[in-house]
Amino acid sequence: MGQDNGRVDADPSMRWNGWGDPDKAKGLPLAVRTLLPLLLGRIRKPEPAVELAQVRVTPSTLSDDDLVVFRNAVGPQHVDVTAEGRIRHAGGRSTPDLLRRRQREQDVPDAVIRPANHDEVRACLDVAGRRGVAVIPFGGGTSVVGALDPERGDQHAVVSLDLRRLSGLIRLDEISGEAVLAAGTTGPEAESLLAAHGLELGHYPQSFRYATIGGFAAARSSGQNSAGNGRFDTMVTGIRVATPTGDIELGRSPGSAAGPDLIRVFLGSEGIFGVITEVRVRVHPIPRERVFESWSFPDFAAGAAGLRSVAQQGAGPTVIRLSDEAETAVSLAQVGKIGKALAKGASVVTVYEGEGIAERRARTGALLSAAGGTSAGEGAAEEWLQGRFDGPYLRDSLLDAGVFCETLETATTWSNLLELRTAVESALKEGFAEAGARSYVMCHVSHIYPTGASLYFTVLAGIRADPLAVWGPVKSRVNDAILANGGTISHHHAVGRDHAAWLEQEIGDTGIRILRAIKRELDPADILNPGAVISVERTR
Repeated sequence: MGQDNGRVDADPSMRWNGWGDPDKAKGLPLAVRTLLPLLLGRIRKPEPAVELAQVRVTPSTLSDDDLVVFRNAVGPQHVDVTAEGRIRHAGGRSTPDLLRRRQREQDVPDAVIRPANHDEVRACLDVAGRRGVAVIPFGGGTSVVGALDPERGDQHAVVSLDLRRLSGLIRLDEISGEAVLAAGTTGPEAESLLAAHGLELGHYPQSFRYATIGGFAAARSSGQNSAGNGRFDTMVTGIRVATPTGDIELGRSPGSAAGPDLIRVFLGSEGIFGVITEVRVRVHPIPRERVFESWSFPDFAAGAAGLRSVAQQGAGPTVIRLSDEAETAVSLAQVGKIGKALAKGASVVTVYEGEGIAERRARTGALLSAAGGTSAGEGAAEEWLQGRFDGPYLRDSLLDAGVFCETLETATTWSNLLELRTAVESALKEGFAEAGARSYVMCHVSHIYPTGASLYFTVLAGIRADPLAVWGPVKSRVNDAILANGGTISHHHAVGRDHAAWLEQEIGDTGIRILRAIKRELDPADILNPGAVISVERTR
């Protein structure tokens, strides 16, 4: 399914041990292969990845009686106990996830359960609660923080609750500008359904082609159009959730002051309190026009000053993205511009959609120029838009070539942005250096606010030892550096299991006790995503 207006394409079939469509996998561009030895030194090519049929999976601990009751809940054909089905639901798409997918022995869920609607989700939770089975809600499988690991906790088995059958446009209120979408609807499916009515949601994270509406809500996603359309949680006006102790439907009217906003309890909860089955969101008319402009800056600091002016004076691009000198160089190398890639300088892309583009572009241009920016025409911004969902394919190619490649992100205030960037970059480089690996760190800003901005890092490293053993301590070092230097442990990747041990440092003991109390009330047996968000030892 693709959008009627040609903006995006959908492809729901994810490669089992990599990113996206297997037919779109590609080798490294020649220019990148040429650049890598200069950045990382000599790289050892890894052993070939195993074939899916060669993978040995952990035996299922579900009993025959367990399977019978799950089959009664959703239909026999929607309970999958095959090795392939379980492997495909054995985690998300972080680099550690993909490295584990390359191994011969893998931990997997005991079964994959595919409910079709809210009532079947409720039935599955009832079965799991009675029979001591952990449940991992699963949408598009794009988590990069360990939120989909098949963790049993204290239960005797664990199932992946695949929500993709919960798909479609349930209701549309064109007068109010609201749509209710089933939680398993993918980004492209949602945009196609809305486009039939001349509308769009306009939420485009890099995971867009595969991630789901429920996943956007559960992880508090932020898309690349956030400067114009806002984060996903700002788009949500209502939500329906099945919890182990009861159902809840929230969002009676806009602007309600009837107590604390309970919708926000479930946005970012990553399935530990309940399973989101429906989401009501703001929608708007499809923009009739789109204009691009790219900019060059002498350095990252000057570009950040320009973005701050744009955010604080409300200039109004739909997309604005600043790449530091290192990321700009690699981007140029990918299109064969080696000479320019070795030159210094940062870059900005802007995209304008909707009404009043000329005025908004002029206002933004004046602010970026005043900060030291130079307009570089439309080309780079157009190229970025055309390939904005394809970055993870390059990561697969790098892993195939023996190059470790991973991403992480944070956010902070404008006054602290440069200091935090330096601290994270130092933690990455020092951590890999101690492991005897050369690294190359890139950073960009793609989400801005009047008071601050996000920082998104991509790191390449030439690791000769076990990359998983090297990355664990480096990642811990980076998490420590983020919190010690005024950053948040996550801006839009969520907490999952990878960041759970650091959450208390950010929200405090009282914050953790609040989350534990909610968990205890809604999921007293701790069957939902054990160990995610709240560390295992903190859930009791």
